[in-house]
Amino acid sequence: MIIPALRTVATYVAVSLYVLVAGPLGMLLALLFRWKDLLYILGHLGVRLALFTTGIRFRVRGREHLPLDRAAVYCSNHQSNVDPPVLFEALHPRMHILYKHELDQIPILARAFRLGGFIPVDRRNRDAAMRSIENGARAIRSGSSFLIFPEGTRSRTDELLPFKKGGIHMAILAQAPIVPVAIRGGRAAMQRGSWLIHPVVVDIAVGAPVETEGLTSNDRDTLIAEVRGRIEALVSDLKQERA
Repeated sequence: MIIPALRTVATYVAVSLYVLVAGPLGMLLALLFRWKDLLYILGHLGVRLALFTTGIRFRVRGREHLPLDRAAVYCSNHQSNVDPPVLFEALHPRMHILYKHELDQIPILARAFRLGGFIPVDRRNRDAAMRSIENGARAIRSGSSFLIFPEGTRSRTDELLPFKKGGIHMAILAQAPIVPVAIRGGRAAMQRGSWLIHPVVVDIAVGAPVETEGLTSNDRDTLIAEVRGRIEALVSDLKQERA
C-alpha cells in the first residue's frame, strides 16, 4: 500500500506541474501558429507521464477495427477515472472527448480542452446538452473522432448501466460509425471514491464499427441496443480472458 500511495502522490505532483507549465505554453503556441496538433502532442505526453508514474500499462485487442481513416464515435463502458486518459492514449492520435462540464472548473485544463475541440456536456440542462451534441456532430462531419461513455458515470460492477442517448444521437446526426469498445482493469486501478491509483494492466477490446449511414432518430433505440450488446460481449470476452 505504501508504494502505490507514493507513486500516486508523485503522479499528482508531476501531472499538476506538467499542466501548469506545458498547458499555457502549448495554448499560446497553438493560438499564435494555429497549431492544434501541438495540444494533442502535449496531451499524449501528459498521459504517458501519468501512466509511467503510476505504473499502469494497457493492452489492446482488435486494433484492426480502429477506423483511423475516417471520423467515428468510440463508445466505451466506464469503470473508473483512469478510463478516459487510457483510451485517449490507446485508441486514436487525435481523439476528441465529450466531457462533463464540471471539469470546466479546472481553468487551464478546461481552456486546453476547448482549444483542442473537446466539448463539455451539461446533462442537467437539456437545451445546452442538445447544443453540445449538435456541435459534436458538426465536428465529426469535419473529420474529428469522439470518445463517449454512454453510461454517463462509472459502473460499480461489470454490468453496464442504462445508456444515455445523446452520444448515440450525435453519431446518427453525423452519419458516423460507432466503434464499440470495452475496457477492464480500470476499477482495479482506481476505486470509485478513492484517490489511490494502483499499478495494473488495463485490457481494451475493440469491436467492428456499427454503421449509422441512412439511420435517423427513429432508429436510435434499436442502435443503442445493438451497440450495448456488442460492448457487453466484448466485456464478457475480456472477463473470460482474465479468469
